Amino acid sequence: MLDDKRIEELNGKIEKSKDVFRQAFERFAKEETRLIWSGGKDSTLTLWICRQYCLENGSDLPGAFTIDEGDAFEEIDKILHQYSKEWDVALDWGKNDDVLKAAGNKLNADVNVADLNERNQAEIKRIGFELERFPFEAESYVGNHLMKTVVFNTYIEDNGVKAVFQGLRWDEQPARKNDEYVEGAAEAHLVPAHTRYRPILHFTERDIWDTTLHFDIPYCPLYRQGYRSLGAKTTSLKMSDQPAWDQDLENTVERAGRRQDKEKTMERLRKLGYM
Repeated sequence: MLDDKRIEELNGKIEKSKDVFRQAFERFAKEETRLIWSGGKDSTLTLWICRQYCLENGSDLPGAFTIDEGDAFEEIDKILHQYSKEWDVALDWGKNDDVLKAAGNKLNADVNVADLNERNQAEIKRIGFELERFPFEAESYVGNHLMKTVVFNTYIEDNGVKAVFQGLRWDEQPARKNDEYVEGAAEAHLVPAHTRYRPILHFTERDIWDTTLHFDIPYCPLYRQGYRSLGAKTTSLKMSDQPAWDQDLENTVERAGRRQDKEKTMERLRKLGYM
């Protein structure tokens, strides 16, 4: 149970997040914005706060976008399907069908670069990848770029999206510790111009769980099993059998169960447009 002081503190953090949404909706029409929703704890809280803001202001909820990287937890997909219906969220699903087809929809199958379409080959050239083939996996450097960043950039370009909401936090990953609440991404080669809003930057991992549990916000059951950070199914590990919120959040690394070569290249990935 949380005491009154802690509840007041969390309410203050929620109100600060709502103000970020207010700023975005004063600048952009709802149809020009999207919530990036992975089904994880952070993006689900971001969606919940946005929904509360819209309910309080009698306005429509913006649409949401999720990326199927070809290696997803079934439990995550269930959360996305269930609560997009219950919360009346217009959810678009994005994936790189071209890469999946070249891999025969099989993890670790070789993908021949020459078999990919012009856009994907251009993206591979952009990141300086010079091999003729690569094994299909969502968390390698080339795989992460093609299955996430390329899908994201293509989606906002094709749908005229001008602003997105990201569930990122300062304490989550060193590459994000200096993020700002609002950041403009200038148009570049294969990257459409857009603005990124990050309403929950000021939440800590402990804040996320205290808020989620106190306000009875849905969460993926994998967190109860001991996972703290969810990425690709085959490369995400749980670090404990304790529920995420019962672990030592303040003195251990949240993303220790994630693919570490990707974690080490996060700065480089983000320069390419990764979220």
